[in-house]
Amino acid sequence: MASEPVEEEYISDIGPPDFREMLPPVIKKNYGKWKYHEVLKPGVLVHVAESGDKVYTVRAGEPRLMSTQSIRQICELADKYCDGYIRFTTRNNIEFLLTDESKIDDLIKEVEELGYPVGGTWDATKAKYSLSNIVHTQGWIHCHTPAIDASGVVKSIMDALFDHFKNMDLPGLCRISLACCLNMCGAVHASDISLVGVHRTPPMPDDDTIRRTCEIPSTVSGCPTGALRPDMKRKTIIVDESKCMYCGNCYTMCPGMPCFDPENGGVAILAGGKISDARAPARLSKVIVPWLPNNPPRWPEVVDVIKAILETWAAEAKPHERIAEWIDRIGWEKFFEKTGIEFKVQLIDDFRQPRHTFRTTTQFKW
Repeated sequence: MASEPVEEEYISDIGPPDFREMLPPVIKKNYGKWKYHEVLKPGVLVHVAESGDKVYTVRAGEPRLMSTQSIRQICELADKYCDGYIRFTTRNNIEFLLTDESKIDDLIKEVEELGYPVGGTWDATKAKYSLSNIVHTQGWIHCHTPAIDASGVVKSIMDALFDHFKNMDLPGLCRISLACCLNMCGAVHASDISLVGVHRTPPMPDDDTIRRTCEIPSTVSGCPTGALRPDMKRKTIIVDESKCMYCGNCYTMCPGMPCFDPENGGVAILAGGKISDARAPARLSKVIVPWLPNNPPRWPEVVDVIKAILETWAAEAKPHERIAEWIDRIGWEKFFEKTGIEFKVQLIDDFRQPRHTFRTTTQFKW
């Protein structure tokens, strides 16, 4: 009797590679057995294992959008100094992982010659903090719904705040993030300082494009405020401007609903958010500037406001006190007075049920 054919083993879902395969040998050896870490100087850390092994980390800031040439240059440095081991952080920093302390200064020199500043670290035991890199979205270079650019605004801001990245001279953690539209792909809802691109005009339906390329029911149902309704006789979409919140969702669904308006689109600035629940509950950011002009290439109005917030907080906050906690201590009235930001009627919170949505924390007390 003939034997049945043997079915070859088939892997249907490979999935991501096991992260342990990519760990440096010293980290793999001491995984879960680290004793402590120290910040040797801005941008340089050392982690010490129970075995006595040490791993040195050199952190450098980099742009989120990089060319293949830049990545090759970084990888060449990793091969030269770190046995090829490197990682990218969620805040667009590069971390070179070394075991030889004598190579640190030479690595820093070459990294900075390529234009990547070393810094962005903090030492909580000494209440010395650096400003970390800015998390941001795609902006004009790639996204289809932005009201502002992302990379250009971030570059302009970090140029003005560069010394705070290089030096640990801030009293507490400060996270800055940017989203180029209200869909908020970035972490702007809960950052110490946030920037959001805002459209201020409703979408402009292109009837011909809608008829040729769009599925009208899907587009209408994609509106979160019910501002769209179908016009099936004309095979197009009608916008109720009184309900539109200018989010751009309809343009995501249908290219015949553009909402770009460089004259009216701009930047809103928020402050006082944080994810950590240390010392005070996690909280959402609050709008402090409802609109600033979209003024490339350097966005001076935006940069001035961000710098005013950060510098005022840095001068007056207590050790470890984040912007939200500093505002709680001095009050919102003093915040606007000290930073020189004008309070506007759009900032009044008229939401009817904040008690049920904002007070959701283990630290809550009636």
